Amino acid sequence: MRVKAICMLLAGLLAATQAIAADKTMIVLDASGSMWGQINGRSKIEIARDTLGTVLKSVPAGTELGLMVYGHREKGSCSDIELAVPPGAGTESAINSFVAGLNPKGKTPLTRSVEEAAEALKYTEDKATVVLVTDGLETCEADPCALASALESKGVDFTTHVVGFGLTEEEGKQVACLAENTGGKYFQASDATQLVAALTETVAEAPMSKPEVVETTPEPAVEFNTAADSVLSEGGPSLGDNDDVHWLIYNAGADSKPAGDYIDSQYKGAYSGSYPPGKYIAVVTLQSAIERQVPFEVKAGEVAKPFVNFDSGHVTVTARRTPTDAEPDSNGAIQVTFGNHSSTYYGTTKFYAPAGEVKLEGSIGPSKVEETVAVKAGEEIARDLVIGAGIVLNKAVYAEGGPEVDSGNVFFEVVAPEKAIDGSRKSVAYGYGTGTKLDIPAGDHVLTAKLGSATGEIPFTVKAGEMKEVVVNINAGVLAITAPGANSIEILSAAKDIQGNRKSVSINYGAEWQDTVPPGDYIIAVKYEGDVAPKEAKATVKAGERAEVTVQ
Repeated sequence: MRVKAICMLLAGLLAATQAIAADKTMIVLDASGSMWGQINGRSKIEIARDTLGTVLKSVPAGTELGLMVYGHREKGSCSDIELAVPPGAGTESAINSFVAGLNPKGKTPLTRSVEEAAEALKYTEDKATVVLVTDGLETCEADPCALASALESKGVDFTTHVVGFGLTEEEGKQVACLAENTGGKYFQASDATQLVAALTETVAEAPMSKPEVVETTPEPAVEFNTAADSVLSEGGPSLGDNDDVHWLIYNAGADSKPAGDYIDSQYKGAYSGSYPPGKYIAVVTLQSAIERQVPFEVKAGEVAKPFVNFDSGHVTVTARRTPTDAEPDSNGAIQVTFGNHSSTYYGTTKFYAPAGEVKLEGSIGPSKVEETVAVKAGEEIARDLVIGAGIVLNKAVYAEGGPEVDSGNVFFEVVAPEKAIDGSRKSVAYGYGTGTKLDIPAGDHVLTAKLGSATGEIPFTVKAGEMKEVVVNINAGVLAITAPGANSIEILSAAKDIQGNRKSVSINYGAEWQDTVPPGDYIIAVKYEGDVAPKEAKATVKAGERAEVTVQ
């Protein structure tokens, strides 16, 4: 039913946008790694796909709608933002098609995404609306509140609505300013009924002239015949206004199971309602993860009192690299598993779990840790999940004391110090580009670097929570060859083996070739098409230097 609620919410948002003006609207969709987190056994990205597919069917003709997506192409990048579908009329099919192929994996640069969406809408020239759907907070050191104020001051008539997809109330406050500072609205997807009603009242309904006041006789107060309540543990306090509790009321079937569609939906720990006399089944969930079913009967002249004891505790887990870290690590993934339920969160998570054991699996890059938490009913538990990862800052030089390697093509790999019987080492982590960072487990490692035909390595040790700069000397120079009219250029070692053969270093098809090679003497073999005889030339390469050879 959470999917239905989110459909209602997004439908309300798009309806609201249509009511205020037929202007351009950009949906900014979170496709970061946390979108693989689950709600009722389904990933958030699946729910988002279904929701958009449902909502876009009812978009009025002529609506100019676009899609901006972030975090869907690479891990750890704050620039992974894509204008997937430019705003225009009739884009619903294109949006559905793009969202269907999303594979969440990255960070949450929501602030920059909203800024790029505003720029794509030409917000300084035209009226523009952005609808941000996010299940996480900013992870790229940007200030969403400052951006909102800047957009509001520069825009002609700019508005941002924000949907917090599974955010807690405290988390929601950190992104709500994007909406509040631009005159928009912030919504929590978990309370869809109330939010859609508020949106309809404050945004979707066009202003009307003041109606004529007609005096009427007040209707007598409604007398409720059902008082529902829930607690976290036996004898514990009522969950009251806690909107993590969701009641779905069904008519009871002949087999004492829910029959047909639900007749009422309430997001509160306790509420009062009125139903016709009869038998009912309340399906009650806590944070979409813990479910209880309660039968109750409404009788004339009596108040039914369906009551749920979730027999659960409230757990807060924070991912840290070391026990003394002041802040949680936003890259720390926390997988929570109990019973048939499993969800993944990042940094810090708060969740309810039934009394018993809860499995926690933490990871930062290849660093992993597992723990089990014993949960007691009614208990508040705070636990640090110390993952013990360090960071290596990759750098390389061509020679000892020589120039730095400044290239995005240099391949860095962290490997285990021990070699297998065949001489190979276990890979720990890898990446391209000098100056890049890799998350790795604390301990002893070897950093290797490869550029062209040159390689180098250096052992190092990193501690948990430490960022260590490691410089690899690849001990190489650059050999640049020009051979006008050549069909192929091959670089060979000058020395011959015992059989009289020279080792091939590298080959390229064309009239120019450049390679990074170890220092030494080389033979350049050039071949031509047709009857032109091949040619050879000699070259000497020094570490940290560039050698240029022309073969005429």
